[in-house]
Amino acid sequence: MKNSGISFKVVILGIVSLLNDISSEMVFPVVPIFLISVLGAPALVVGFIEGLADAISRFLMAFSGVLSDRSQKRKPYVVWGYSFATVSHLMMSLAYTWPLVLFARVIHRTGKGIRTSARDALITEIAEKEQRGRNFGFHRTMDSLGAVIGPLLSIALLKLLHDNYRQLFLIAFIPSLIGVLLIIFFINEKKKTPLGVDGLKFEWAKTNASYKIFLFISFVFAVGNSSNAFMILRAQDLGLSIGLTLITYVLYNIAMSIFSLPAGILADKIGARKILFIGFLIFSLVYFVFGFIDSPVWIWVLFPIYGIYMALTDGVSNAYISKLVPHEISASAFGIYHTLMGIATFLASTIAGALWTMVGARSPFYFGGAMALIAALLFLVLTKRIKEVQPVA
Repeated sequence: MKNSGISFKVVILGIVSLLNDISSEMVFPVVPIFLISVLGAPALVVGFIEGLADAISRFLMAFSGVLSDRSQKRKPYVVWGYSFATVSHLMMSLAYTWPLVLFARVIHRTGKGIRTSARDALITEIAEKEQRGRNFGFHRTMDSLGAVIGPLLSIALLKLLHDNYRQLFLIAFIPSLIGVLLIIFFINEKKKTPLGVDGLKFEWAKTNASYKIFLFISFVFAVGNSSNAFMILRAQDLGLSIGLTLITYVLYNIAMSIFSLPAGILADKIGARKILFIGFLIFSLVYFVFGFIDSPVWIWVLFPIYGIYMALTDGVSNAYISKLVPHEISASAFGIYHTLMGIATFLASTIAGALWTMVGARSPFYFGGAMALIAALLFLVLTKRIKEVQPVA
């Protein structure tokens, strides 16, 4: 992959993400269905579980990011993070009440919180500055590809296992374990001098106004960006079977996988700002239509378009942030960003669950669409005032 500008180590990390996402996406899209149809939990509980689990994950990204920066080590956080996710699948297979599902989901997302900032910082250090967009884009593509394979395996296995969800969760343990072993044996990092734990803090003075503005706008946007579980429940609410719902979710992941690398390359060429703005607008449109529709036919169109939104924002947002701060505090910068997103997404999923239960299935999507539109307008106005983001050397 040398001629493509993508590092061999990023390729290995991409394979690890592929395997981990196969496991995770075998589990995640069926969790809301499992909670409601098997355990009898209401939509409010689904929102609370996903919101709390994601919030904990993102809070940990800040602490693990700072610790990774101060120790100048990345690999240990990545290994432990993926290991937590692996163990969570075993826990899910033992869940007979919704609090046990909550515990397993928290463990899974704890793993994500431990590894994400350090992994993104590791990619930042490995990749050339001018080629970070495509390296993050490649990583996102592999992650998305796993998210395509995972639900397809779920459909086949649930049929083979006669809808035994717990056996499905147990099988999901295997590819995740292989991913952990790949990191242990194939990823190494250069030894760097630790910065020490004295004055353990994020150094705001080393960031510019662009980074702080982006944090604010991203928070506004994320308050309306509830868990994807609600889109899955909306598909079922409109009459799709479990199998067809999972297939539409696969279409979402296929679109995300196809467009992630091109989005990263395009961001390198024309700037991440323009790509992210378009992504916000697409999200707003998709959510408004999700709330408006009465026919399940629209689901087949909306999920792939939503996948394009993810491709335009997920890896690109990481590349955008990586150019706003010096690399020695990049894990902390990613951590602060993810922590704020955690607060916002906890609010988003809790609000969505409450709106769904008390107002109706359409209301979470109208709310999310409105917040995304506000964020897009803020992004257009506030980032234009300071013109283009200047990378920090």
